[in-house]
Amino acid sequence: MASHQLSPQKMSTPQGLGDKTGIQILSIRALPLHRWTEAITLPGQGRGLPELTEGNALSRSLPELDSGPQGQPILVQKQDSKEEWSPKMDGSSPKTKVYKRRWLIVSLFCLYSMSNAYQWIHLNIIANIITKYYNASLPEDRFQRETTVDWLSMIYMLAYIPLIFPSTFLLNKKGLRVCALAGAFLNALGAWLKVACVSQDRFAVLMFAQTICAIAQIFILGLPAKIAAVWFGPNEVSTATSLGVFGNQVGVAIGFLVPPILVPNSDSLDEIGNDLSIMFYAGAGYMTLLFILVIIIFKERPPHPPSKAQMLALQNVHEEHYGRSLLNLFKNIGFDLLTITYGVNTGCYYAISTLLNPIILEYYPGHEESAGQIGLTIVIAGVGGSIAAGIWLDKTRTYKGTTLGIYFLSMAGMVAFTFTLDIKILWVVFLCAGALGFFMTGYLPVGFEFAAEITYPESEGTSSGLLNASAQFFGIILTIGCRAMINKVGTLGSNLLISGTLLVGTICTGFIAADYRRQEAGKEILEQMDNALEIEISEKYTEKSRMADAENDNRI
Repeated sequence: MASHQLSPQKMSTPQGLGDKTGIQILSIRALPLHRWTEAITLPGQGRGLPELTEGNALSRSLPELDSGPQGQPILVQKQDSKEEWSPKMDGSSPKTKVYKRRWLIVSLFCLYSMSNAYQWIHLNIIANIITKYYNASLPEDRFQRETTVDWLSMIYMLAYIPLIFPSTFLLNKKGLRVCALAGAFLNALGAWLKVACVSQDRFAVLMFAQTICAIAQIFILGLPAKIAAVWFGPNEVSTATSLGVFGNQVGVAIGFLVPPILVPNSDSLDEIGNDLSIMFYAGAGYMTLLFILVIIIFKERPPHPPSKAQMLALQNVHEEHYGRSLLNLFKNIGFDLLTITYGVNTGCYYAISTLLNPIILEYYPGHEESAGQIGLTIVIAGVGGSIAAGIWLDKTRTYKGTTLGIYFLSMAGMVAFTFTLDIKILWVVFLCAGALGFFMTGYLPVGFEFAAEITYPESEGTSSGLLNASAQFFGIILTIGCRAMINKVGTLGSNLLISGTLLVGTICTGFIAADYRRQEAGKEILEQMDNALEIEISEKYTEKSRMADAENDNRI
């Protein structure tokens, strides 16, 4: 008997949904039975969905489904088809698997990201000591002299802005391993150049070494989302991204804590020079070890992709056009707003970190170590905030609500920090600094994931790179502006400037549309499943009616 054939019909979906999600809408059409060689099971089977076998309409009409980056169903396209999505049932499809090595990869990334972040802030947390030691090679004007030392931090921000585009292009074309090697090598090179800077007339050499480290971070900051997508399963992506950010924040914490201990303030320039030499040699040795480990351990990708979403990305990577992806992102109004608000929030964090030494010393003279400990408190609390935010997003996927809430609480934390500095109770300052860090740093992975959600199916590496570029730009502007405010009207004016900027960012965040494209893609697939299920039920009812009619005819 010939197999039952379905007439072509198009699936109904909300208008414009296919364009937003990047998923082609399929027509349900009959497929010859000989194309199906095995039974498949879809996510959700066992919860009321019929078993998928070669003999029913549901298996003949549905494309292959899998969980995407946030657990949403996606379609998997045949590699030899450009127009139609359908499952491969010939047994040759590559399998998906998560490997234990993924934790080693993300841990190694955390370590060398940590070392680079340490080099960002380890000089500015002892800015008054650096200014004293290198005074002979610094400008005579006070504002210019202090701003020149601030550039040891701001060079990280300045280098990122023009280099993010070629580095993201390199990431998309050459992959994770090349970028990881470049970042680790430049990080170690900059650390060794600092060893040669221990002389009072070599501030220019110190700035050059810091510039090399700044270039290294270009190959680091955009990797967390990419590592998570390439190595981790769909229900681990947000958590893995948060762990990637976690390593960077731990590095900042060490950069706040260790330098004031290793290089205490002293009237002897020779003693300061010896302390700096010890700090630089220790850092160079550690970063060289990390570079060797990256060479040995860090792999481009696992033998098998962690999800069908990543399999599809591997199959279609040759079709990706970086310039077109950038254009699509810039045309996305929601992403444009998020780029600005993310840059404002993170730029405020950069400004506070860079200027924490003068901010604290104005109220607590001689407390260089307390300034470092307050910075450590900000970062440790922020690490908890980053992890908590990642877990929360994995469970709730409330991207806009979480982003807006954390933004508002960051502003509230900054206001509290501003007005507790002057009460001269240090533990209260630590408490408010911890609250500020928890929410301001917790915002970082939330911003990455919100961007990936509203820009799907564009590359996570591209969107996160643009967010970081915005953060560097606003970081430079706010650091220079706050330094000018400190010199002219004092620290209070600087902190109020940051608080007001965060208020504006909170308001703008409220205007970002909750355009959850990845989740909409999942709803689209579920609608296709429902329609196909209706066809299957109709087929079964028709078959039963035919059999009943035949039985009645036989009785007659």
